[in-house]
Amino acid sequence: MDGVPRGPEQRRPDSSAEPDALRFSVLGPVRAWRGGNPVATGSPQQRALLAALLLREGRTATAAELIDALWGEEPPSQALAAVRTYASRLRKVLDPGVLVSESGGYAVRGLVEGALDLAAAQELAAEAEKARNTGGLSLARDVLNRALSLWAGETLAGVPGPYAEAQRVRLEEWRLQLLETRLDMDLEQGCHAEAVSELTALTAAHPLRERLRELLMLALYRSGRQAEALAVYADTRRLLSDELGVDPRPGLQELQQRILRADPGLAEPSVPVAEPVSVAVRPAQLPATVPDFTGRSSFVRELSGVLASASGDGSQVMAVSALAGIGGVGKTTLAVHIAHTARASFPDGQLYVDLQGAGSRSAEPETVLGSFLRALGTADSAIPDSLEERAALYRSVLDGRKVLVLLDNARDAAQVRPLLPGTAGCAALVTSRVRMVDLAGAHLVDLDVMSPEEALALFTKIVGEERVGSEREAALDVVAACGFLPLAIRIAASRLAARRTWTVSALAAKLADSRRRLDELQAGDLAVKATFELGYGALDANQARAFRLLGLADGPDIALSAAAAVLDLPVDDTEDLLESLVDTSLLESAAPGRYRFHDLVRLYARACAERDEQPPAERKAAMSRLLDFYLATAAQVYAIERPGDRTITHLEKGRLRSEGFADASKALDWLHAEAGSVLACVQQSLEAPTLRRAVDLLVVTIDLAESGADSRQYRKTAIAACDAAAALGEAQAEMRARVTLAQVLSQAGRFEEAEKEARRADALLSGEDDPWARSTAPNQLGIIALCTGRYADAEGYFLRAIDAFRADANTPGEASAVCNLSRTLASMDRSAEAVELVQRGIDIYDELGLSVRLANARYASGIVLAQAGEPAEALVQLDEALRIFAENRQSLWEGTTHYRIAEVHLRADRPARAAQHAEQALASGCIGGDWMRANALTVLGRALDALGQADRARACWHEALTIYDEAGSAEAVQVRRLLAPLSAA
Repeated sequence: MDGVPRGPEQRRPDSSAEPDALRFSVLGPVRAWRGGNPVATGSPQQRALLAALLLREGRTATAAELIDALWGEEPPSQALAAVRTYASRLRKVLDPGVLVSESGGYAVRGLVEGALDLAAAQELAAEAEKARNTGGLSLARDVLNRALSLWAGETLAGVPGPYAEAQRVRLEEWRLQLLETRLDMDLEQGCHAEAVSELTALTAAHPLRERLRELLMLALYRSGRQAEALAVYADTRRLLSDELGVDPRPGLQELQQRILRADPGLAEPSVPVAEPVSVAVRPAQLPATVPDFTGRSSFVRELSGVLASASGDGSQVMAVSALAGIGGVGKTTLAVHIAHTARASFPDGQLYVDLQGAGSRSAEPETVLGSFLRALGTADSAIPDSLEERAALYRSVLDGRKVLVLLDNARDAAQVRPLLPGTAGCAALVTSRVRMVDLAGAHLVDLDVMSPEEALALFTKIVGEERVGSEREAALDVVAACGFLPLAIRIAASRLAARRTWTVSALAAKLADSRRRLDELQAGDLAVKATFELGYGALDANQARAFRLLGLADGPDIALSAAAAVLDLPVDDTEDLLESLVDTSLLESAAPGRYRFHDLVRLYARACAERDEQPPAERKAAMSRLLDFYLATAAQVYAIERPGDRTITHLEKGRLRSEGFADASKALDWLHAEAGSVLACVQQSLEAPTLRRAVDLLVVTIDLAESGADSRQYRKTAIAACDAAAALGEAQAEMRARVTLAQVLSQAGRFEEAEKEARRADALLSGEDDPWARSTAPNQLGIIALCTGRYADAEGYFLRAIDAFRADANTPGEASAVCNLSRTLASMDRSAEAVELVQRGIDIYDELGLSVRLANARYASGIVLAQAGEPAEALVQLDEALRIFAENRQSLWEGTTHYRIAEVHLRADRPARAAQHAEQALASGCIGGDWMRANALTVLGRALDALGQADRARACWHEALTIYDEAGSAEAVQVRRLLAPLSAA
């Protein structure tokens, strides 16, 4: 009764023309639908008959074959009559002509294309195999995932009979083969971290399947977890010996030896797979080259030759060329031009980044690596956290490819080194104001100003031959006044080209005026000021004011609405001004509605503001307006996320209205898009007149710390706020800053530091009437005490917090403290009180319509119910919390919830599920930083130990113990107890 390929009589190609066609599933329960409506398929024996006919795929099954399929060697006396009855009932519910009688048997015919899920899975599997064989690995993975998604539980679930049982075994084996193939492709594409969680669960479910064990070892090794990989082999060898009396197959033994040798070949797919050309995996990030590129012919030949040697088949090393020179000398223009001419030599793509090395906040290498890895096709979930791991993965992804990397505006060699490819065939072009003599192996090029001939040629190309030809001497005067700096020449020429009534002589006369340019053109980094003076001097009053004031803000860029606040103008008027500045090249349009200065132009704009802005107080007023705008808008985001929370009523009041939002998603988009600019504004505003508002802006952007994306910058800003408030003697601002810093430190698992800050804030409460700090400080102290196992202290703090929240009529705050108290009582074996309290918190959040806070309450409820011995109810609450956290982009809370789910499954004696969720927690990261990572490793080890994988369990516990010992955590004692029996053995 094995299935065979479908014949043409079973197909009807145009299924889209028949929306009400019958569809059937056997990869799960045997079911039928007509359109979207289920069709009754009858008793288990009747479904067994239908399954047998469907699996024949159009061929006729005789009555004897069907009787044998349903009952085997012991059919009932009325078996033939029963078969006929089942067939008659099915014929009534199916379409006419689908179930046909012929030659004393039955067949299912006339189904539309894809009507049977098994047939669809077979076609998808064949398509995936074809794609893989032709180099389309990404496509093959996607198609195979679609095939696997067709399974909906156990094949032929609930269907009796020997035939159904045989088919169940056959199709389950086929599903596992498909799964192994897809996991193998996952590893070929570098998705090692993602695969570990799934493989851990699969090896627990199928402990004797050696191919799964092999894939798990490889995934762990490539994830930097060598000890666990070797532990998997030890567990497997012991299991096979105990259960079957055999050794692992040779392939598994060889893999263990290669891991022991740290074989470099394991760091990449054994057979390189050519990927299809697509935007996702073949980046083309080079900025557009200028159409009027002029001169630099010797540099073009020199650097093009270096790149050509790097991309040649005989190349043995990766080429690095570093261009150095003062700002405005044309480093970027030259590098981009050369990169475009060399594109054909680097068919696998070109990467580009502005490292912002000339500014006060240069780009962090780990951030750049994350962007590059995504551009090269790496999934976000596969990108590690640390700089070293990202750099290693980046080099691995580039190995075997020919990619050109343009690193523009670098700060120094230390910033560049992690961003360099590691193998031959790739090349890097670096531009910087400093000469990188400490960048090993780099081809160094010092770029000087243009020659007079080149400068005049550039000027002529922009302005036009006709205008320059008649005033050649004046044109030479212009380029000389620009110091032959390409950027200065380009700005001057562009202004002239845009003004048809101006003559070249008129421009030369303007440049000759000492009031229009600086006397010293060679003053280090500020050597291009003369060029900027030309552009700035040609602005009208409104443009000049906008240029000066916008240069004051420290953020990486500025949104149109924020710029309108700085200028104290309507948005439409602001946009007109900013676009006019873009036309002068004094401002860049980073994206629609977003603007930024070149580093040196920003410095020049600030110098102009200090020199020209009258009265001087207007500079501080402009930054105060920006702070007001950010505070009002962030407070609105906070209010949208936390309806009813009284925090915003205790903020310092500004005079500006916020930006409006259509929904909560748009509000969150704004917060995360503006993170860098908002936190930079806080840093700039930490002085007496604006300190309180700056700290309040920090308070209402706490989601930036909780999401994980901006935690580091947020923490640095909070520390600066604490220091500034203490220095100025601003007790209220200091309290709020220290409470906020305590929250961030707690989320990072740094409880000792967090408690120190929270206690300092608490000590200041006696002299200040601040409802926010009076409630939030004890709540935070309670959280710290709860996490460090001091439950009596935690109870006292939470009761204080509840009273303070009630006194402030802050219902959501009270609910938060109530949920925290419930967790504390549960840990003190007061389960009944705990369950009642946490439900009260959930009811409050439900009534207020809170989303993320409701997730926190359900998270707390899951913990409480688990400790009360209600694992099923606990999982319901935790699953709902997980869903809400995911919708609100709270990735650290997602990971933390996975950890709690793993705990519940472990208590319920479901170690395989526990291991899967613990792996997901490790992959996502958790609130609580390294401390929570150690907790997840401990749970993972216990789950693996229960699954018989003792060696891998020990590897997890050793890693957890290292973390606990470094932090001085009490949990180290528990882990030592877990390791003790293994050590004794």
